Amino acid sequence: MNNDSSDGEWQVKRAVSISIGSSRRDKTVEVNLLGEQVTIQRIGTDGDMEKAAQLYRELDGKVDAFGVGGADLGLMVDNRWYPLHSVRPMVRYIQETPVVDGTGLKNTLENRVAPVLEANLKPYLDQVGRRVLITVAADRWGMTTSFVQAGYDCVFGDLMFGLGLGIPLRKVGQIKTFAHLVMPIVGRLPFEMVYPTGKEQERRIPRWEQYYAWASVIAGDCHYIKRHMPVQMEGKIIVTNTTTPADVALFRETGVKYLLTTTPTLDGRSFGTNMMEAALIAVSGKKRILTQDEINALLDRLGFQPELQELN
Repeated sequence: MNNDSSDGEWQVKRAVSISIGSSRRDKTVEVNLLGEQVTIQRIGTDGDMEKAAQLYRELDGKVDAFGVGGADLGLMVDNRWYPLHSVRPMVRYIQETPVVDGTGLKNTLENRVAPVLEANLKPYLDQVGRRVLITVAADRWGMTTSFVQAGYDCVFGDLMFGLGLGIPLRKVGQIKTFAHLVMPIVGRLPFEMVYPTGKEQERRIPRWEQYYAWASVIAGDCHYIKRHMPVQMEGKIIVTNTTTPADVALFRETGVKYLLTTTPTLDGRSFGTNMMEAALIAVSGKKRILTQDEINALLDRLGFQPELQELN
């Protein structure tokens, strides 16, 4: 799709994330990226995968790129892909429009988080220590790699946040083993068994408090972080994305000192990696999924970096 249409009118590109998350988090903004006007729209279906499937069918071929929100098509762990079979039916009607779940950005933009923290918060990190709780490392491989390479002491909460088992993992090799042994089984479970959807995203049940207390940095998916977050989070650094103004207010109220969002804030909120990856496809003009090298090149041209806010 080109900006110069046959009648000379300006054409706005459109990227749409259809999410099985809460519709209360819906948002539409229009932004200029590399001289292109792009409408970025998030549509929630409150946990209804079939409604999402019908929306994809209705919009297929009419928009430049789709994002899969509130779910993943699979997980990429150390360049190995583990599909989530229960999510695939949601995109079964898509024939024309490229569709992404954010994996490309998770392995590019999120790989930059530790250097951004070090560049901006080194004195504070020297004071509080470099201990990070990553809620589900298998879901954020780029983020995980970033912290490991920066020398952080890590606790990976995959068994805790993903399966409800009180077993922390501390080595990258354990994540790879977990993915190799467990993901072929987990990948066939109903998605709502491993990730909060719809109204479940609004529930908060404090759990695993000792690991929140131990860490100076809590990183990962925003819903996972909030779902078991303690009442007191004084001095903590949150590294996440898809934050609404209500999420930011909650983090501020609990005492979080810094918030690093891996995607940029647009009109008061940060969108999911799936949404922003879809926006990059729209900007690129390519009617296909972008390679990691193409994503990195676009990120550098746009100047996109994880964005730091001081909350308290």
